[in-house]
Amino acid sequence: MFNIRQYGDPVLKQVTTEVTDIDGTVASLIERMIATMYDAPGSGLAANQIGISKRLFVYDAGDGPKAIINPRIVESDGEWTYEEGCLSVPGLSWEITRPNAVHLVGLDLDGNEISIETDEFEGRVFQHEMDHLDGILLIERLDDDQRKKAKKILLKRQIKADGPDPDGLRRLLGFSR
Repeated sequence: MFNIRQYGDPVLKQVTTEVTDIDGTVASLIERMIATMYDAPGSGLAANQIGISKRLFVYDAGDGPKAIINPRIVESDGEWTYEEGCLSVPGLSWEITRPNAVHLVGLDLDGNEISIETDEFEGRVFQHEMDHLDGILLIERLDDDQRKKAKKILLKRQIKADGPDPDGLRRLLGFSR
């Protein structure tokens, strides 16, 4: 299993790169990502959440684990508000409005093209993981007041866990001492 990178880790802000070779290494990575996702526990996990800047994610929206490589959302429609959390911002969740229906395309582990039209929870998981792959964190989907409150909570957690600001989280969050 992998350690899940937390808010403030620079890898979470980077846009991931496409997977060019789907081989045994990718299969092993996906297997370990699924184990990490279940252990967390979560419904999805993007590769950059474990420090690997590749364009793939794993998920389980209720019918078993799956992986999507080089995903793209090609259509979206409607609007749905739902309480959403994130493994990289543990213990916090917010009502987030996103499109309700999405059409996602990508590749499966065998390199075959896949096309999935879905809505509600599975569509939300796809959008959340796509945000990760594009370097966008859930906290960036909040309004200004929510974001300020969330950053204060995250800063307090960091200070409590690590004492003085050893990794520069205060600077990353825009706080000064």
